[in-house]
Amino acid sequence: GIRGLSVTIPYKSDIIPLLDRVDPIAEKIGAVNTVVSRDGSLVGYNTDAAGAIDALREVIDPKKKNTVILGSGGAAKAIAYGLKEQGGKVTIAARSKKAGEDLALRLNSAYITIGEIRGMRMDILINATPVGMYPQEEQLPVDLSAIRVETVMDIVYNPLETPLLKKAAALGCRTISGVRMLIFQGAEQFRLWTGLEAPVEAMETAVMKVLT
Repeated sequence: GIRGLSVTIPYKSDIIPLLDRVDPIAEKIGAVNTVVSRDGSLVGYNTDAAGAIDALREVIDPKKKNTVILGSGGAAKAIAYGLKEQGGKVTIAARSKKAGEDLALRLNSAYITIGEIRGMRMDILINATPVGMYPQEEQLPVDLSAIRVETVMDIVYNPLETPLLKKAAALGCRTISGVRMLIFQGAEQFRLWTGLEAPVEAMETAVMKVLT
């Protein structure tokens, strides 16, 4: 048999009704990215929240910071939950008004349209949409020159430096690659599947070998 599996977009919410149990944190988030086979049952977890916070902490302490998250899907839900647990102020900016408002309401946060981000000031901007990933690898999810931001994180990890991160670096922002979140959430998955601490350095080497 298998110890478990990883769930990616667009199935992180759709898989929930198919599971026997869901971890309380994943239930609060409303998205599962990790399934563990345990004693004949399939149990859902979410490691995206912890992975995102660990990636952010390498560059900035997200506590009490003003963060705008682009997107309203499974990854956005997890990251927003993680930031709220850290005491951060979160604003959801999404193209889907209903999904964005629903997520903001669940987290007691604000919702704005993508267009309304223009002219805003924030500490952290996180792209939790697929924009920047194939087949949208040449696109930007938002016009960075129209906002004031210190740190930009893109959860897209292929390409390693997305158009958003290139633009952010050119504007003097601190940047965080999606590879960091990928590795940290994967390390938590490894622990859930095996009960052992993950070989993070070996995982990073393997990921970079594939992506470069």
